[in-house]
Amino acid sequence: MKKVNVVYLVFGEELRNHIQAHFSILSFLVQKEYIGCIYIVTDAPRYYRNLSEAIKVVEVSAQDLNEWKGEYDFFWRVKIKAIESVSKMCKGEHVLYVDSDTFLYGNLASVVDDLDKGYHFMHLNEGNLFRLKSKTEKKMWRQLKNKKMSSIQISQQHCMWNAGVVAISGSDCDQVLNQALSICDAMLKENVVRRLVEQFAFSVALTETHKILPADKCIGHYWGNKPQWNNYIADFFIRSSLLNKSMQDRIEQIRTMDFSKIPIYIKIPSRRYSFERLLIKLFPPRYKKFIDSSLK
Repeated sequence: MKKVNVVYLVFGEELRNHIQAHFSILSFLVQKEYIGCIYIVTDAPRYYRNLSEAIKVVEVSAQDLNEWKGEYDFFWRVKIKAIESVSKMCKGEHVLYVDSDTFLYGNLASVVDDLDKGYHFMHLNEGNLFRLKSKTEKKMWRQLKNKKMSSIQISQQHCMWNAGVVAISGSDCDQVLNQALSICDAMLKENVVRRLVEQFAFSVALTETHKILPADKCIGHYWGNKPQWNNYIADFFIRSSLLNKSMQDRIEQIRTMDFSKIPIYIKIPSRRYSFERLLIKLFPPRYKKFIDSSLK
């Protein structure tokens, strides 16, 4: 059995994103026997020094990120380019990209086995694009219906897959990434609504080379309940830091965690946000008190 190279793209100064990535990395290290290397593509390498023995940092600059946005200045095009940059370092090997808000909880060996067979993975199938109900997806279908993007004609058979996980079999990496970039740029040229462009580009490119399998039975993706998971992960790191636990201690603790205790998705009615904004407007903070620094 081959191994898989795991790829993260984490940029900027938002500490929660880097903390999420740390937790996700540790969860993958629980099954490191199936991993070739873990790559962090980042413009903030200083946040990963304590993991230097377990990962490789691919430092990118602001200029690199701007170039990766391409002719049409689309930020999420950088996800495709980040995966491509790592793929070039490990030619012919499997690549598994994961968002920072993920964790490994299932059997990674089964994923590697299917990659060996030529299958690809994305997180989960959200459905045929023409059937999806959000305003963005409806507009996207109207703009793409029966049109050629790159060399691919978009049809009712094409599905929208969640791109929190993108795993590409090593034998197809170059083809898939070139196709995804080409489809992404073709959609941008046609002014297709941008929110899900790179996600659909991956969905189509992977479908056209081989069957896509869902990774949600192996990798958790808590994009739909980040507040609870952020609190849970912060508590994990604060406790382990106060107890002076080593990286290996933290990996062993994650090995025994029950990830089913916190939902990865919660649907909150939009009216709740309206009420919260109204309450903040009606009852703003009235008093603020600061220390007097001049007394130092």
